[in-house]
Amino acid sequence: MKKSIVLYLHVHQPWRVNDYYNLFEVGKNSKYFKKDLPNDSNTNGAIFKKVAEKSYLPMNDLLEKLLARYPDFKFSLSITGTFIDQAEKFAPKVLDSFKRLVKTGRVEIVAETYYHSLAFFFDREEFETQVRAHMAKIQETFGVTPTAFRNTELAYNDELAKWADKFGFKAILAEGWDSVLQWRTPNHVYRPQNTQNIRLLLKNYKLSDDLAFRFSNHSWEEYPLTTAKYIEWLNASSYHGEIINLFMDYETFGEHQWAETGIFDFLRALPNAIFTHTDFSFQTPAGVVASHQSVGALHVPYPISWADEERDLSAWLGNDLQNEAFRNLNELAPLVQKTNDADLQRDYLYLQTSDHFYYMCTKWFSDGDVHKYFNPYETPYAAFVNYMNVLSDFQLRLRAATPTGEN
Repeated sequence: MKKSIVLYLHVHQPWRVNDYYNLFEVGKNSKYFKKDLPNDSNTNGAIFKKVAEKSYLPMNDLLEKLLARYPDFKFSLSITGTFIDQAEKFAPKVLDSFKRLVKTGRVEIVAETYYHSLAFFFDREEFETQVRAHMAKIQETFGVTPTAFRNTELAYNDELAKWADKFGFKAILAEGWDSVLQWRTPNHVYRPQNTQNIRLLLKNYKLSDDLAFRFSNHSWEEYPLTTAKYIEWLNASSYHGEIINLFMDYETFGEHQWAETGIFDFLRALPNAIFTHTDFSFQTPAGVVASHQSVGALHVPYPISWADEERDLSAWLGNDLQNEAFRNLNELAPLVQKTNDADLQRDYLYLQTSDHFYYMCTKWFSDGDVHKYFNPYETPYAAFVNYMNVLSDFQLRLRAATPTGEN
């Protein structure tokens, strides 16, 4: 049996809220999300188009050429509902390019929450509704039904795996974090504890982050990273298992690592080097679980993620600001369920997106995570105040739309 590389790329854009929403807007302005304004480069549309030119379009063009050149080249994507909605509105040609990739039959789409939320850990009914909505959108847009699942930011624990197994997914993705694996390697297929049919694929974070975070770091002792060097690392890692899961943000290519770093050239050369100098083949999550057996059960009792040094949920829920904002949002759920106002329901879903809480993170100054590139706020406290002002106005609208006596 040949060894497998699972290249998985996550595609997401949030609906960013206006970063000038001050206290005087409350009760007067219900337009929370960045709108296209003349000569404004800091709107959702402008940001999406900028990233499309730097990342989505050139990367999809490269991937399309690699698929045409190498019949055995495969990879997988997760694409949030908020990304698809923005692509439809701001850059249809981006969505068309993704459709062409999926149409080849060698690009698997992985399911997730529509709104890139952390709902699983706080509202299971809302979480499942978002997953079903996402699967319906994927079917409508691409004509495929996902059989693998990834939660927002690869957030994962045993309970999530049990849910996904019961739901019918065949594979679930997670971070291959040392504290969970202990003496084990991420380079095997595992069975989540207390599940029957689903299989667990774990990110090889060292080899993934060499590309996602360290590729252009001139102070990195391995800089510059060449294809030949990376092939050596893949071969060395393969002694400890039969699969290597390379999981990263799609925007690694062109946005987090700009074209000038050579990241596109690196990827352009990678498939041929792998086919020529290794025993690996490319595979998708569905293909891996069909061809590789589980080596045993893995127990993950607490939530893990792929963010920051801690690999937990603290990037979004690690301080009092984040927890206060999250608590206030979730307390409004019963009222949202009672209203038939489509605008209120839409805004509530957009406000659940995890990016809003990430902007309030007080760790990123030291972590230096690439996501701060998109943070429109000077400080986490400004992000908190802005979000809470939006939430105050949203609550006023919600209570006004709720039948008397039900507030």
